[in-house]
Amino acid sequence: MSEETVPHQGGGAGAATGQPKGLLQQMEELMAALNADLSALDADLQSAGSAGRGAVEDGETG
Repeated sequence: MSEETVPHQGGGAGAATGQPKGLLQQMEELMAALNADLSALDADLQSAGSAGRGAVEDGETG
């Protein structure tokens, strides 16, 4: 299968210049996005958990 037949998702810098992104660059971008999402989720959980901390304290590992 050639690179032209693979649909590109997201239109990053590689798509803007017309050059296909390498697999490593795609994985790095996906990992960065995942890390940002997990950080936001962690912040949400931390703020929600601080209100009802006593109810879940026994199950926490730190």
